[in-house]
Amino acid sequence: MDGKGRAPDNVFIERLWWSVKYGDVYLHDYQTVRQLYQGLGAYFRFYGRERRYQSLDRRTPVEVDHGTVRRKMQ
Repeated sequence: MDGKGRAPDNVFIERLWWSVKYGDVYLHDYQTVRQLYQGLGAYFRFYGRERRYQSLDRRTPVEVDHGTVRRKMQ
């Protein structure tokens, strides 16, 4: 996948793994593969269902995918 025009595709993957490393892996001292697996599962659930993104108009990816609109906080 190192062909011409592939560099922009890597931006999203690099951003994802930066977020995983600094938002979860470096913050937790996982001692076993099982702990790592469970921790990453929880992080990816948070990443897709709870974390709000400025580029998505403060919505989560799940809200964008399902077309749901969240209520504005008062």
